[in-house]
Amino acid sequence: MLFMKIDRALSYGDIMNLEPIEAAFQGFQEAKPFPHCEIDGFFKPEYADAIEQAFPGFNDEKYWHTYLNAIEDKRTCNNWNLLPPLLYQTFNILNSPEFCAYLSKLTGVEPLKSDPGLNGGGLHIHKSGGKLNQHLDYSVHPKLKMQRKINIIVYVNSHWQEDWGGQLGLWGKGENPKRPGELQKKLIPGFNKAVAFDTTMDSWHGLAEPVKSPDGECRQSLAVYYVTNPPVGVDERGKALFAPTKEQEDDKEILELIEKRASTATADKVWAKKD
Repeated sequence: MLFMKIDRALSYGDIMNLEPIEAAFQGFQEAKPFPHCEIDGFFKPEYADAIEQAFPGFNDEKYWHTYLNAIEDKRTCNNWNLLPPLLYQTFNILNSPEFCAYLSKLTGVEPLKSDPGLNGGGLHIHKSGGKLNQHLDYSVHPKLKMQRKINIIVYVNSHWQEDWGGQLGLWGKGENPKRPGELQKKLIPGFNKAVAFDTTMDSWHGLAEPVKSPDGECRQSLAVYYVTNPPVGVDERGKALFAPTKEQEDDKEILELIEKRASTATADKVWAKKD
């Protein structure tokens, strides 16, 4: 396959379909409930196929960090040393100064820089039963002290079926700053589809419903986050702020879990604890 060989000379224009990307971003700022766009065919077809082939399996334990508790059930990998070569190359391109400059032009955000540490990003995978409560992402990067501004998520399971759930939900702003409003959109994680959004605009998101895929099929994605200079008075939140589902609203243990998960001092003590 053309792209299975690693090539240091590749740039974002060699692996991505720029025309649909640029067309999608034309409606980015006006989208509701917060600025976002969907991009079909983000990567060139052969490159998307190669990414899927290189993506680690759910049971390949050496790659994954597991989040397993009442508000999230997923696995992630943001360790560059563990990434398969093609995925290493992909994140290198997505984090390059050239792609950041391109994304700045598309979004109007200046400056827009990558997070070379992939904090919260990298590879994400959910098997059947996987879930992710609605949440706001961390606001200020714990190391760079810059504001997390733009998220790009690309889905890479070519077999994905709509009735397998796992849609990315977008919620409106709620009256309570710690709760979202109404669910306004469900975005299907179709193969080689990307979703980009501004994560600073009360951008409540998560899985609209748990994953219910058959054995051996997982919701797989690449996630890259971009940062910018923080505005005056920015929220200093260093971890994601989750909200309970309607069924969890009166559960004191889950509300306590959410509080601990939102703190940089206690998050690592609770995210792997099963309720």
